[in-house]
Amino acid sequence: MGVKLKKRKDVLGKGLGALLPDTKPTKDKNEVPVNTILDIPLHQIETNPEQPRRDFESSALMELAESIKIYGLIQPITVRKLDSKTYQLISGERRFRAAKLISLTSLPCYVLVANEQQMLEMALIENTHRQDLNAIEIADSYRCLIEQFGLKQDDLAERVGKNRTTVTNYLRLLKLPDKIKAGLRDKKISMGHARALISLEEIDKQLAIYDKIIDEKLSVRQVEELARGFQPKKPKQKSQVKEDHATKQLQSDLSSRFGTKVRVKRNKTGKGEIKIPFTSDEDLNRILEFLQD
Repeated sequence: MGVKLKKRKDVLGKGLGALLPDTKPTKDKNEVPVNTILDIPLHQIETNPEQPRRDFESSALMELAESIKIYGLIQPITVRKLDSKTYQLISGERRFRAAKLISLTSLPCYVLVANEQQMLEMALIENTHRQDLNAIEIADSYRCLIEQFGLKQDDLAERVGKNRTTVTNYLRLLKLPDKIKAGLRDKKISMGHARALISLEEIDKQLAIYDKIIDEKLSVRQVEELARGFQPKKPKQKSQVKEDHATKQLQSDLSSRFGTKVRVKRNKTGKGEIKIPFTSDEDLNRILEFLQD
């Protein structure tokens, strides 16, 4: 069964146009239409091994399958052309899997020409904008783009339409213990919980608070407070120079003279400052008169 050409529709997800700006229908050297919508047999489509999404809930897939069975596929999947008879999924694997469950033989597909980096970027953008990915899947995808294609965090942030801080926060999640990453992946804890745990350097403390989150259903604020309690307290900085008797006496004399609490500070070299507070314009004028005497 060959592919059937359909009328092109505006079905691209946000951000894909920026990655592949030339989206006019064309044909490659093998006369295979690209940048357009085709009906493609499912056996000609292979999944993407770098697909950001890893978890596909079976009950949700069945619901989607039933919806497709009744109403058809509302939004085509996106594929890239590998050769004249083979295509690879860029986005829409849930729809692809659901179609298989109800034994569909073909699906409408938006066909693009894309390299490995563009394919991964588009899959990531499509999923994150649809909020289909969990935090660990997003973090893994960011790491993959950085490691495989040598992107800097600033470049990656621009490519996926996020600010650099957001990208950094996701990447930091990958430093958490596997148990906590699994909890985040399974939505036992939120991104806010995870970020609070990252502030702790010791893994045993991270795991101890994680268990407490699960057992006691702690809020993010409660976890932040717990994490602060585990942080080593910074020693109070001692004054470099202790106030000597003469300085204290000078402060006392000036305070009596100006009728307000005067503060005298000085360092080891003898340099310093005198602070004379005032409470109103009238009080300031009174102090200035003393200074002019």
